[in-house]
Amino acid sequence: MSQRESIVAVQKNGDGDLTAFQTNTGRILNYEQALLAVQNGEIAGVNAFKGRDGGTYLRGDADGDPSNNLDNLPTFQ
Repeated sequence: MSQRESIVAVQKNGDGDLTAFQTNTGRILNYEQALLAVQNGEIAGVNAFKGRDGGTYLRGDADGDPSNNLDNLPTFQ
């Protein structure tokens, strides 16, 4: 199996919600595409979880390092 991608940068909307992701290979994924990629095991360091509202969301794996949380990654245009 080839190496899994990792998320290196994010885009946020005006409310600060994550809307798109850039991987270490340069691939740009919207939220839905990233969610599918994570669920398919294509992206490392991120997991999908079901929120209280029933929606499925992305978050970085809990590793005690806040610098690699999705909200703390650099943004891209």
